[in-house]
Amino acid sequence: MKKFLLSLVLIFFSISTLFAQRDTEHWIAPYFMSSSATGYTNTLYMSTDSTTPFQVKIYNNNTLLTTVTISKGAPQSYTVAPALISTSNASEAATVITKGLYLKGDKPFFCSLRAAQSAHGEIVTSKGKAGIGTKFYAAAAPITYNSASLMNFTTGIMATEDGTTVTVSGYNPNIQFVNNTPAPLSVTFTLNKGQSYILAGLGDNTPNFTGFIGAKITSNKAITVTNGNANAMYATGSQSSGSDLVLDQSVPTERLGNEFAMVRSLSPINNSYDMEGGIVIATENNTEVYLNNGTTPVVTLNEGQYYRILNNAYINQGNSHYNIYVHTSKNVYLYQLVGSDGTATGGYNYIPPLNCFLPRKIDEIGKVSEMPGSSGTITLKLNILTEVGATVTYTVNGGAPITPTAAQGPYNLTGNSNWVTYAITGVTGNLAIQSNKAVTAGINGGYSTAGYGGYFAGFSSIPLISKTTGDCIPGIKLEVDDSYDTYQWFLNGNPITGANGNTYTPTQGGDYTVKVTIGSCPPETTPVFKVFTCLTKSNKTMNVCDISQVIIPEFTISTQTYNPSSVTIVTPPTNGIATVNPVTGVINYTPNVNFVGTDTVVYKFCGIAPEFVDCEQVTLTLNVSELPVVTDAILRTCFLETNTATGQFDLTIAQVSGQPGVTKKYYPSLTDAQNGTNEILTPDHYIAPNGVVFIRVTNGNGCYRIAKVTLVVFPPTKSTVLTDKIICMEDKTTLDAGPNFDGYQWSTGATTQTISDVTVGTYWVKLKTGDCWTKQTVKVYASEQPVITSVDIATTTVTVYATGGTAPYKYSMDNISWQDSNVFTNVPRGSGVVYVKDAYDCNPISVEITIPNIINVITPNNDGVNDILDYSELGHKSNLVIDIFDRYGTRIYQANKANGYKWDGTTNGSKKVSTGSYWFSVSWNEPNAKQTPVKYSGWILVKNRE
Repeated sequence: MKKFLLSLVLIFFSISTLFAQRDTEHWIAPYFMSSSATGYTNTLYMSTDSTTPFQVKIYNNNTLLTTVTISKGAPQSYTVAPALISTSNASEAATVITKGLYLKGDKPFFCSLRAAQSAHGEIVTSKGKAGIGTKFYAAAAPITYNSASLMNFTTGIMATEDGTTVTVSGYNPNIQFVNNTPAPLSVTFTLNKGQSYILAGLGDNTPNFTGFIGAKITSNKAITVTNGNANAMYATGSQSSGSDLVLDQSVPTERLGNEFAMVRSLSPINNSYDMEGGIVIATENNTEVYLNNGTTPVVTLNEGQYYRILNNAYINQGNSHYNIYVHTSKNVYLYQLVGSDGTATGGYNYIPPLNCFLPRKIDEIGKVSEMPGSSGTITLKLNILTEVGATVTYTVNGGAPITPTAAQGPYNLTGNSNWVTYAITGVTGNLAIQSNKAVTAGINGGYSTAGYGGYFAGFSSIPLISKTTGDCIPGIKLEVDDSYDTYQWFLNGNPITGANGNTYTPTQGGDYTVKVTIGSCPPETTPVFKVFTCLTKSNKTMNVCDISQVIIPEFTISTQTYNPSSVTIVTPPTNGIATVNPVTGVINYTPNVNFVGTDTVVYKFCGIAPEFVDCEQVTLTLNVSELPVVTDAILRTCFLETNTATGQFDLTIAQVSGQPGVTKKYYPSLTDAQNGTNEILTPDHYIAPNGVVFIRVTNGNGCYRIAKVTLVVFPPTKSTVLTDKIICMEDKTTLDAGPNFDGYQWSTGATTQTISDVTVGTYWVKLKTGDCWTKQTVKVYASEQPVITSVDIATTTVTVYATGGTAPYKYSMDNISWQDSNVFTNVPRGSGVVYVKDAYDCNPISVEITIPNIINVITPNNDGVNDILDYSELGHKSNLVIDIFDRYGTRIYQANKANGYKWDGTTNGSKKVSTGSYWFSVSWNEPNAKQTPVKYSGWILVKNRE
């Protein structure tokens, strides 16, 4: 069976000397072969435009396989053991395996995997960094011929980082996976860097023919995907048996576009089995697909659905040069189906979208006339795609530029007037293509029993940044391709002043991008390139003392705050112990007992940042010196009279150190003494209550120790027997301060324990205890005199009411005889005096009273005898009022100054009252200082005669 594979046209989008698959790193995932499609020779081909040789390292599962050196004109190949890149063993499908390849070069280079045997062949072109991502949709050729031993679909997935979780979903649920049947609704697995996973299905199950095309592949970290068939038959119409290897590397969805061009390969023009064409896979719902200059979509696809473009969609642009323009309403995958002269010769290639940002050269595609294990004459075809009006040349093996003939191109692209295509046959060796406008190219070729093809630029829809030297700051240098008109570098979205070349050397970590322009293309910005700082190594010196020393991590250059949990001891000290506080990250260093000299500790820490974390490793030299000798002390002082809880101390006299050459500083707390904060600036007259202060004693080496000084304030010592006294105003007393004091100073001038003949007043005494004097005040009060509040007189009975002073009271009406009762009886009428004194028996108080004559009967008949009740003789008394009440207690008359203090037996001044008994009340205030109220009451008989 013979295969003749045409490369698709290369569309290049990236800049930075990374023409998509031209990159410093490449990943190639493995593939699964059907049981009768084995025996492939798998060879890596690597080429570059660098005239300076550099190394490319080839790894499998993070293990170095070999190192090759390449340069311009000296491409290299390396044959890979089949067990490292492919399998036909069912037990290695649907499980985590270690197959797959990773290549890393010092400079950008092209890489492809060419797989061939006598009957089949294919080329898998690596897309470099543009081929890794987190979201893909699987592709394969639709199987149109049922042969379990020959046909399958295969999708190999390889991780580029540890801890990569991948989920595959959206396929036909009736698929039968190799080693995982029946198929689950979705498949999820976790890979570490370099590990891989293959999902494959054989051609003996009808859902496997197309059921995996458009399956969604998502991951949390970047992966690479190799998909297709090993092998497949996708011819239409009258079919014959046979198959061929159909494989290529995919790209993540962010690299997709919606405009494409394909140049027809080498199968016969009038074939009826449709080996030529393409497969469109939608990534979004309602995706419309248009061909050439069509204005009506040939199909509308939803996410994961596919459409097959048939051979008849190609347009002959003259001289049997066929091409096709494909454009869609949303971004899609496009794989070109290619063929040779029969149904058994087929293959496909991923087609990149058209883009204005293409290189002006492709340099170089190496060893285009080689296929591993091939024999016989190889026929090659070079296809070039460039912008209209471009001047195009190509070189072979570094020779002179060759201009294509008119028969070779350019040819129009129907539906897109901005691009033209070329086709040049008979090329060999190492090819380079040049243009003064955007250009891309690919080759396809074959020999008697096999064919191959590939494209070597155009896998990214936007420019890319690469690093030329170093991996981190300092030392890393970034660059983009030097073929563009203008450049502007950005850090975290902000333009970097003066950074307008194709290279830039970062000085701080962050997200870097470049905006470039070329010709009439709209400006384009690269994806983010993340730059991190290297581990900073620094040397520091610290003078410490022979006690525990706190070491706080501190960056030398970075402005980040250190992360406490990141602090680690790299190399512990040899003459002490260093420990890290897991909460604060502070290092505590304690030298060995009696050690004085030099010690070293190495520690590492990192900053706190969302992503771009700075780290530093410090080699710290510790100069350990001895500490001064200190002792704690106690200071005592007397209280201050203004605030007896405090005293004034002279801290400078505290005996805490007798060593010469030390300095002392005074602090209110241990923390302040340790930190040197809140120093006591006037230690010789420091006012404080009971408590402590701390003295930091520092010697000539700068080492210090802290002594504690206990402060004791002697409290006031007062007499417990000396208390206030109460005496009569006319009396005197003795004040006694009590014994057990060392001295006395009275306000009277006396210095004795007691003083006599003390009258009413305020006195003080100073009492000495030790060296402290306590001033104590004592008062001698005059006793409070009682007050006669009122006097009630009822006929000859006098009742005296008093308040104030100190009970019990004594009462008298002659200041000689005293009684406990406040009631006096049979008191003669006229003027008199009542006396009251309290329990202090001081001079009594007195009030003069008047007991008026009693009038018990009036006969208001105007006969001149007893006609009126007359108390006008009392008119000189203050507030004199006479009230008359009937037997029900109703006041019927009031005699006052207005009516001469008289009552004629009438009410309201005119109506006579009825004969009968009436009550009267006479009240007044005695004319003394207290205006003592007096109330005199009794009854009167009124006899009215007509």
